[in-house]
Amino acid sequence: MKDPAAPRHSLRSRRDPAAGPFQHVATDDLGTPVPVPEPPRRIVSLVPSLTEALAVTVPERLMGATDWCTHPADLDVARVRGTKNPDRAAIAALAPDLVIANQEENRKLDVERLRADGIPVWVTVIESLDQALASMGRLFTEVLGVGEPDWLRTAAEEWARPAPEPPLQAVVPIWRDPWMAVGPRTFTGDLLRRLGLRTVVDDAEQRYPRFEPAALPDVDVVLLPDEPYVFTADDGPEAFPHVRTVLVSGRDLTWYGPSLATARGRLLDAIAR
Repeated sequence: MKDPAAPRHSLRSRRDPAAGPFQHVATDDLGTPVPVPEPPRRIVSLVPSLTEALAVTVPERLMGATDWCTHPADLDVARVRGTKNPDRAAIAALAPDLVIANQEENRKLDVERLRADGIPVWVTVIESLDQALASMGRLFTEVLGVGEPDWLRTAAEEWARPAPEPPLQAVVPIWRDPWMAVGPRTFTGDLLRRLGLRTVVDDAEQRYPRFEPAALPDVDVVLLPDEPYVFTADDGPEAFPHVRTVLVSGRDLTWYGPSLATARGRLLDAIAR
C-alpha cells in the first residue's frame, strides 16, 4: 500500500468500454487510484464501523459485510467471513462494484488479491477523529454521491466541543494476557484526549503498548470497554483494586460510524459517575 502522506484528492472521469457503466477514478485514503462506477450500486464492506455507516445512509446499496458487522441490529446482508480472513469467493459471487476496507482492520494481502480479481477496493485510513470525519465525508460525497449524512454532521459538531477540565490520567485496556492498552496515533486515543483524558500508557513505538497493572503510575480512572476484549464487572476491575474503574461501550470508543453522533455524551456520563 502507498504512503498515507501521498496525494489523495485527485478525481478524474473516464469511460471504459470494457467496463460498461460510466466510471471515474478516485484516489482512496492511501493515494491508490480506484475505478468507481458513478455511483457504486453494489457494495461490500469489510469494516464494521463503515458497514453501519453504509447501512444507515445507503442501505439499498450494501450487499455484503463481515461476520463482525453487528450494527444495525437488524442488518440483513450476505456475510463474507471475517475482517482478517474474508471469503474472496463469496465476495466475488456478490458481484460488487466496490469493496470498502481499512488499513488497520484489513490485511494488505486480501486487498491486493481482491484487486487482482478485478474488484475495486477503497481503503480508508483512520487514526484520528479528524481523519474519520474527512474520510467518511469524502466517501459519501465524492464516491457514493449522496452528500454528507446528517449523523456525520452531528458527530462533527458534538466532538468539536471543548474537552472537560482538568484532564484526568487514564488507562484504557483493550486486552489481557497480555495486558494491552490504547496508545498514541490511534482513533480511540484521539477520542480520549477530546474527552479530557490523558493516557498514561504511552509508547512511541507501539500504538497498543503492553503494560502491567501493578506497574502503572498514578491513574484517576480505568475505562474497561466490552470490545475487542469483553471486560465485565467480574473480569477486569479486580486487576486495579486501588483505581476507579468504569465499564464502557467499546463501540462508543472505537467505532467511527453513526455512533459518533451520540457517543461523546454517553462516555462523558459514564466517566462522571
